Amino acid sequence: MSEDVQPELLVRGYGLVEGPVWDPERGLIFSDVLGGGVFCLGPDGEATVLFEHRRGIGGIALHASGGLVVSGRNVSFKPFDGGPTRLLLDRNPDAGNVGYNDLTTDDLGRIYVGSLGNSPVFEDDRAPAAGDLYLIELDGTARQVAADVRLTNGLGFSPDGRTLYHSDSLRRTVFCYAVAEDGSLGGKRPFHTHEQGVPDGLAVAGDGSVWVALAGGGHGVDVIGPDGGLKDHIRIPDPMCTSVCFGGPDLRDLYIVSGSDDAPNDRYGAVYRYRTEVAGVPVAACRVALD
Repeated sequence: MSEDVQPELLVRGYGLVEGPVWDPERGLIFSDVLGGGVFCLGPDGEATVLFEHRRGIGGIALHASGGLVVSGRNVSFKPFDGGPTRLLLDRNPDAGNVGYNDLTTDDLGRIYVGSLGNSPVFEDDRAPAAGDLYLIELDGTARQVAADVRLTNGLGFSPDGRTLYHSDSLRRTVFCYAVAEDGSLGGKRPFHTHEQGVPDGLAVAGDGSVWVALAGGGHGVDVIGPDGGLKDHIRIPDPMCTSVCFGGPDLRDLYIVSGSDDAPNDRYGAVYRYRTEVAGVPVAACRVALD
């Protein structure tokens, strides 16, 4: 285990860091769910604001047209040039869909995103309810591809694209689905249940290992082998580890982000970097139509 290895602290001072994604042109992009905004940590080590004001962004993906797909109250496209935001998938509270959390893309650029039955971070008088998993096709149409996710979080594909991994935090389990060519998913199967902490965001490496951020006092990242067995644990000092992504020129820099739960103050969320022996699986840019 790597519990004594200390990842490098890059920046601190956020409420709840989420949605890390590597942009080869800009650096590490991430959100602050509670404080609001989307930020970019550049090569100079300085974090700058990309987009202001919007809170609740739990998932981010690059879009091939030059901008970001972000989740929250809905799934939207925000262009880098400051143009208008475009809605890709709205919520439906009357049907038990109050918004969206983590998301990812497949090799074609389609979006997989999990819905929320109630908000896990903002005040919500609804009873706890399960959400679903949606696929947004390249033409912009959307359909449900899985159901009964108690608290949707990290999503990522195996190196061959044939398996989708999906964190259900309240079940303390990362599940997996077989992926059909049309994007449909097979039955949900348990991949790994975590004994310490709860699975949050995740990323997949080229050797098929799944790197899972552990919130709920997990203090870091579990590395799960392709067979579902625990291989390693990377410890950070923060109790609430929220997400991970691979980045850097060779995709061997693991970026680890955190929140402020059980921390000294409510602006303790941070970004860490950890050098790995294996490269991450590249995450394709989204290519969903914007018309």
